[in-house]
Amino acid sequence: MKPRRFLLISALAAGWLAASCSTTRVLGDGQYQLVRNEVKVLNDKKFDTGLLEPYIKQKPKMSPSMYVYNWSRKENSLWHKLGTAPVVYDADQVESSVSNMLRHLEYLGYYGSSVEPKIDVRRQRVRVIYEVNLGHRFKIADICYVLPERGTFAEDFNRDTVNITIRPGDWLSEEALEAETVRSSAYFRNLGYFSFNKNYFFFEADTLQEPGLAHLEMRVDEHTRNENADAARELKKFHFGEVNIYYPETLKINEKVLKNLNMVRPGNAYNEDVVSNTYGRLSSLGLFNAVNVGLTPSGDDRVDCDINLSVSKLKGFKVNLEGSSNSIGLFGVSPQLSFFHRNIFKGGETLNLSFMGNFQFKPGSDIRSTEFGVSTSVSIPRFLFLPDRLFSRTMPHTDFSASYNYQDRPEYKRNIISFSYGYTGSHKNLYYQLYPVQLSIVRIFSMDDDFFDTLIKNPIMWNSYLDHFGLGMGTTLYYTTDASVNPQSSYHYARLQVNTAGNLLSAFNRWMKEDEFHSRTIWDTAYSQFIRAELTLGKTWRFGHNDEQAIATRLLAGAGYGYGNSSALPFEQQFYSGGANSLRGWQARSVGPGRSEANDFFVIPNQTGDVKLEANVEYRFNMFWKLYGALFIDAGNIWVLDDYATDQQFRWDNIGPSIAADWGFGLRVDLNFILVRLDTGFITRDPSRSQPWTGPDQWFRRGGYAIHFGVGYPF
Repeated sequence: MKPRRFLLISALAAGWLAASCSTTRVLGDGQYQLVRNEVKVLNDKKFDTGLLEPYIKQKPKMSPSMYVYNWSRKENSLWHKLGTAPVVYDADQVESSVSNMLRHLEYLGYYGSSVEPKIDVRRQRVRVIYEVNLGHRFKIADICYVLPERGTFAEDFNRDTVNITIRPGDWLSEEALEAETVRSSAYFRNLGYFSFNKNYFFFEADTLQEPGLAHLEMRVDEHTRNENADAARELKKFHFGEVNIYYPETLKINEKVLKNLNMVRPGNAYNEDVVSNTYGRLSSLGLFNAVNVGLTPSGDDRVDCDINLSVSKLKGFKVNLEGSSNSIGLFGVSPQLSFFHRNIFKGGETLNLSFMGNFQFKPGSDIRSTEFGVSTSVSIPRFLFLPDRLFSRTMPHTDFSASYNYQDRPEYKRNIISFSYGYTGSHKNLYYQLYPVQLSIVRIFSMDDDFFDTLIKNPIMWNSYLDHFGLGMGTTLYYTTDASVNPQSSYHYARLQVNTAGNLLSAFNRWMKEDEFHSRTIWDTAYSQFIRAELTLGKTWRFGHNDEQAIATRLLAGAGYGYGNSSALPFEQQFYSGGANSLRGWQARSVGPGRSEANDFFVIPNQTGDVKLEANVEYRFNMFWKLYGALFIDAGNIWVLDDYATDQQFRWDNIGPSIAADWGFGLRVDLNFILVRLDTGFITRDPSRSQPWTGPDQWFRRGGYAIHFGVGYPF
């Protein structure tokens, strides 16, 4: 497509949208569309206006689906059902918003504040500006504690005063007082004071003695704010009484497993954290879709505990499919079928059995690549070889996995057999995997003669494609602020993966045979020795009406190095770029290394490297119904560490000229339980070309774009 024709079509499309998709077409006489709210603090420029914005009752909806709604004026039309109606300005909602803000400002410690709404009307659109003048604040001069005289509560309170978050010199605010009561209440519930909560705290502040200062009294009564003094009762410590675990009879499970996961022990002092940990441990077992821990007072100082468990689906199948195509007519399909059983040995063990394939082909030719794999894993809900009492706050799993992978490419055929053993677990928002044993055996056979000759001339590739034996270890640390499958609010995450191999085996080099390349061997196969690390940082901001819009970002950096018994990183440990979850203007493994052109000895792209850098930005928005759109930009590449080819080598002065980039758009159907997406990426910078930057006239040509089909978000 010529640039002039492309721009003409774009201009006509934009003009049609502007003429026929006004967001005010469906408004009646005297109605106005609310398009913007703004909060301005006049007497304190440093005040965070975001603290007040949530208290605005009427919020504008700025979504592409509003244009769909305005395609029809008829009520209950198809377009009205699929689209989003514009927000009609309501003056009463503005007044309610002002009241909400004033109450919240007082909660924050600003007394006597004022909020004045200014209404800006332009045509049928309204902008509301809330002008705020903050009131005066008081600093805490001193704090007096008044505590119950009966029992041990006063003694326990005094031991905790060093942790109290309210101190002289702080600004007085209801927010700070409430935060302290929540903290202190949790502390006392962990000491055995069952049902103790923030309503037992009372505060009085004297602001008349000295200007700008408050003399604060913090009192704990033996009755709550909702009760009178006649309901006073001694604040006592409780102990756990009877503990019962109930689950359906249809669940055939060794009860010892459930008892070990339960941390609530009869006779022990009541502790809220113990109850929470029990809930978490039973939930993470994966057997139950609901865990209910009920607590009932029994007698003067006992709490009985009833744990009710509802069983989830124990076994089933999962299907995943990815597909891609590019402008040269190469297609790729990657299906995966998995079977799971969450109680395979009647002890909460989870079995996963997966079959995967990766098929690439070019219609009308004999170019094709076939990959088939089968893997199985068993996860046991305990930490083998270590006592369970060491993990009272979490429930680690011991995992065993094995896999076989067969690859049939035009250049060679290869078998990969692997086995691993390790542990997985979590603590709050941190998830970890530790695999002290990772074993792999790689055998290459039926190698094409031309490809063999190429390897001999290229020492980097030769060392990567040798048969090898690997024995090492690996670990993964993953932190996220939202661990749900499809987060509905802003969140961020960080993932670090480190793998190493060969270091333990190197201690026995003197007893091993050498091959013709002076590498030590096991069963006539050289073992691999390397280290590989990969760091991923991601953040997603959600905004707009009902958080229907989002900006997702990702930064990825990885590097691997072969040493000792290996002069290069094994091929299966190397990095690649391109594909449905990477640079989407290319197919997988078709980018780099560096500024080099695609290797002509690979009929199907198979570009790999020792170093990878990548950055992705994606804007996601709701179009209508369950259909979402996306605009994205990807940039990055891979490089090698060896100096065999300077245009491929990772050097600081070579990074900028080597960066590949693309832009594109995508469509997603979000059915809640599954998200299906279709992305089209256009190459905007190809470092392998003499003129790396490309324009619209090249995007739709051969080698200018790629199409990807996938399940789930790319990152």
